Amino acid sequence: MANRLPRISSKHKVCIICEGNEEYKYLERLRELHVWNDIYDISLVNAEGNGNIPARYQDRYQNGSYEAVLVFCDTEKKPYEQYEDIKRKINEFHGIDNVAEEIVIFANPCTMQIVSKHWTDETIKSPAKKVNAPLIEKFTGVKDYKGKAAQIDKLMKYVTDANYDTMRNNICKATRDEKLVGSTNFNKLISYLDSCDSTWITTLNQVLE
Repeated sequence: MANRLPRISSKHKVCIICEGNEEYKYLERLRELHVWNDIYDISLVNAEGNGNIPARYQDRYQNGSYEAVLVFCDTEKKPYEQYEDIKRKINEFHGIDNVAEEIVIFANPCTMQIVSKHWTDETIKSPAKKVNAPLIEKFTGVKDYKGKAAQIDKLMKYVTDANYDTMRNNICKATRDEKLVGSTNFNKLISYLDSCDSTWITTLNQVLE
């Protein structure tokens, strides 16, 4: 009789709560390209809106199936009310001041700030799809980008392992000050998942304890 016990993976299980479709599809694309170190087993959750992020985060954290749970979201525009609310709720959940700084991967003002870095180092200054549509069309040929599912799928085909390094180099130049347009700490996620050194997970969990 066949052994029906589940195969236990030795990989480090990491869950990333994605704000919406763009964030989810982008990280899904990077996962498909195998640009990250193979020691990580990455699970992605589409929160389908920034208002759902804290509950999704708490659920996956309390689930106990993951060694680390992170959040990937936009800051949107000033005064960043919803973004600040996400961080406040994560801090309150853990009962630790400013711990969200270790958990939340952000892009100011939007995730297209990161995606576009695969092709250009231009700074995206608005989260408005209409404003960014010409830039997206210039580099991908996707016309009149509105963030529709089919458009996102088409766009992600232009994200490749070949231009991953271009994005990484461009992101390294970006400021990490979340209050500044064009800022992002996505480099933190890259440094975590590119590395064969998983001690960042231990360090994160020590902070949360």
